Amino acid sequence: MDDQDSIAKEKLLSRSMIFEALDEKSKVDLASFAHIKRYKAGQTVFDMGSPGLSMMAIAEGTVRVSMQTPSARDVTLSELSAGDVFGEIALLDGGERSANVKALTNCTMVVLERRSLLEVLHRDPSLSIRLIELLCKRVRRSDERMMEIAFYDLPSRLAKALLRVTTTAPGSPEKPLGKLSMSQSEIASLIGVTRENVNRCLRKWQRAEVVDLKDGWLIIRDREKLEDIAESE
Repeated sequence: MDDQDSIAKEKLLSRSMIFEALDEKSKVDLASFAHIKRYKAGQTVFDMGSPGLSMMAIAEGTVRVSMQTPSARDVTLSELSAGDVFGEIALLDGGERSANVKALTNCTMVVLERRSLLEVLHRDPSLSIRLIELLCKRVRRSDERMMEIAFYDLPSRLAKALLRVTTTAPGSPEKPLGKLSMSQSEIASLIGVTRENVNRCLRKWQRAEVVDLKDGWLIIRDREKLEDIAESE
């Protein structure tokens, strides 16, 4: 392998939390096994039920992880961006993909195949520990989402979702986004409700000057009020 290619892959892999605990030799080993794949915005990365033969680390871009309900409605499980890893469940147990993944933007992925990664896992226990930590983090995140659906009413769930999205890259907890370009259908899929229900709630908030809807943008006008709604049941 070309030295520059190897260095580039190591740099991309180092953006993911799963590789933070690895020593340089392990990173070099993973880089030698990995290959880079690119997806265009809107392109399917993989579908639920397809063979789980690889794990992917996002180097650039954002993807949406979703599932389809029995009523054929898409429910968003999470949105992942640079530094995140996905596909690890099917990779580790050899089963089928447990969700759908689609590129929201143009994406660059570092792809680790199952056979190659398992070889490194056997040699490097620290990587196994990091994988366990990652899986636990995902379970906690899923539990939080399920709790929101089970115990919070629509306004609280919608407020929580908007606050979460505005503090995700390119936003951050320190510098949250002031406006979003997401469609109401996309927002509805985040909390498992219909677009019509989201529209009614947003229009009510617009009248109360909590948000504004203008030229395809959802503008956060009163973040403190939105935080109050998020904490109410």
